[in-house]
Amino acid sequence: VQLQASGGGLVQTGDSLRLSCKTSGRTFRGTTIAWFRQAPGKDREFVAGLWRTRTYYGDSVKGRFTVSTDNAQNTAYLQMNSLKPEDTAVYYCGLGENLILSSVRQAAQYAYWGQGTLVTVSS
Repeated sequence: VQLQASGGGLVQTGDSLRLSCKTSGRTFRGTTIAWFRQAPGKDREFVAGLWRTRTYYGDSVKGRFTVSTDNAQNTAYLQMNSLKPEDTAVYYCGLGENLILSSVRQAAQYAYWGQGTLVTVSS
């Protein structure tokens, strides 16, 4: 199973970006797809996840970010609106199998990871 994240870049406060996570070797059926981010010197933080068609978000991104999938393309997306400087981080997509709901926000539960894509939001 391989995940390929893309779509990061340098934007200004208030701008939007859409990250993509193309998967190969596995469909989304029976899996949890999630986005995490890691800023320098900080732990990896849960951003958004899709578990059994339900979506979950970190408190800092609720109302601004949206996670979705295109099952035909085996691609997950993270639409990020109203970006802030504190959203600056490397964003990773993760794929987990047979996760229970209480594990969705735990990075250690994800078996497969993309390589990360850098998002920089200037003030």
